[in-house]
Amino acid sequence: MTEHQPPTSSSSIAHADFIAGLAKGLAVLESFDTERQRLNATMAAERAGLTRAAARRHLLTLAHLGYLESDGGFFWLAPKVLRLSGAYLASARLPRIVQPVLHRLAAQTGLSYSCVVREGREVVIVARSAVHDKGERLMAHGLHLGTRLPAHATSTGRVLLAALSPAELDEWLATYDLPKLTAHTVTEEEALKALLAEVRRLDYCIALEEHEVAIQALAVPLRDMQGRTVAALNMVSATKRMSAQTMEQEILPLLLEGARSLRPLI
Repeated sequence: MTEHQPPTSSSSIAHADFIAGLAKGLAVLESFDTERQRLNATMAAERAGLTRAAARRHLLTLAHLGYLESDGGFFWLAPKVLRLSGAYLASARLPRIVQPVLHRLAAQTGLSYSCVVREGREVVIVARSAVHDKGERLMAHGLHLGTRLPAHATSTGRVLLAALSPAELDEWLATYDLPKLTAHTVTEEEALKALLAEVRRLDYCIALEEHEVAIQALAVPLRDMQGRTVAALNMVSATKRMSAQTMEQEILPLLLEGARSLRPLI
C-alpha cells in the first residue's frame, strides 16, 4: 500500500509537522466520487492507498463524526461534508468575485457558465450560473459546484494546463493518466501537447464531445494583474444548440470581456 507522505510541491511541510493520520482520513473521504458513491473497507483501502484495517478505522471514525453514513457494510457521504465546501464557498474570494459576471453572461445568452480551478489531475467548479430554457438540459450531466472533471478532456482543464511551464507540464503528464472518455478524447501525450500549444497561441480553448458525447465547451483564462492564470471561465452547451464557429463568433468575445473585467479584482 502507498504510505502517505508530506507533499513535495511548493506547499511543502516539515516532516515533524505532517499529521499522517489526518492525511489518511482525508484520503478516505476523497475516495467517494460519482463513480463510487458507496464504498466498503476493501474498496476504500484500494482507493486511498491504505491497508483494509486502516481504511476501516477511518471509515468508522468519519461515520462517528457524522461525515459518513453506513448500513454496517458500506459507507456513503453524509450531508455534513457540505460544511467543508460550504465554508470554502462562503469565505473564498474568487467565487464571490466571479459570480456576478457569470450571472450576467447566463442571463444575456441563456447558456451555462462556470469558473473552474485546477486541483491535481482534475478541474473543480467553484462558481457557476445557468439559465434553463423550456426544460432543455444546458449543462453536461451532473455538473454542479464542486464537480471534479478530468483536466485533459475539458476546455477549462486545457486552458489551465496550457498555463503551466514546459517542466511543470512534463511533470503533470508523468504523474497522471489520460483516460479515454469518449471516441473524441485525446489521450496521446504529444497530441495533447500540440493542442495545449494551440491553446496558448489562441488564448482560448474549444473542446468538442471529449468529456461527454453531445456536449461542447469554450474556455478562456482568468488572469490576475501579474498575468498569472488563476482560473478559467467557460461556457457549456449541447452540440445541437450551436456550432463551434458560432461559439467563437458570438460567445468568445463575451467570455474574453468578462475575464478582462475581472482581472483588476483578482
